[in-house]
Amino acid sequence: MQKVVILILALSICVFSNTCGGNCPSNDCPSCLCGTTPSMQSISYWCSKYNWNQACCQCIVSHESGGNANAENFNTDSSYDVGLFQINQVNWGQCNGGNIPCDTNQNLQCAIDVYQWGGNSFRLWSTAAGCGCA
Repeated sequence: MQKVVILILALSICVFSNTCGGNCPSNDCPSCLCGTTPSMQSISYWCSKYNWNQACCQCIVSHESGGNANAENFNTDSSYDVGLFQINQVNWGQCNGGNIPCDTNQNLQCAIDVYQWGGNSFRLWSTAAGCGCA
């Protein structure tokens, strides 16, 4: 009986850490950079904080994070995307002093930077074309 309990506990820990409490929908995140508690946000509220195409912003954020400010994705190149706007870690050093932009305000500021680096467009988001915003 004790072995069964230990096995069940070990399996639940593995599953929980891989999904990060639902923040890592791909179930393959080696660590939970933004925690294990989802933080659902109003996509329209956060998109309205900058003067970009609102329909594009809302579509992209919806596809990137589903409105979960603690969402994260572990990419095939071993980099992470985090937060509402799924900012790739390659950008953290330039937009957030090297810190992980899990905070929604920091994530928004990084998104604005990435948007500007893309020539004031959403072209640097992989979901932009699917939203008609490339």
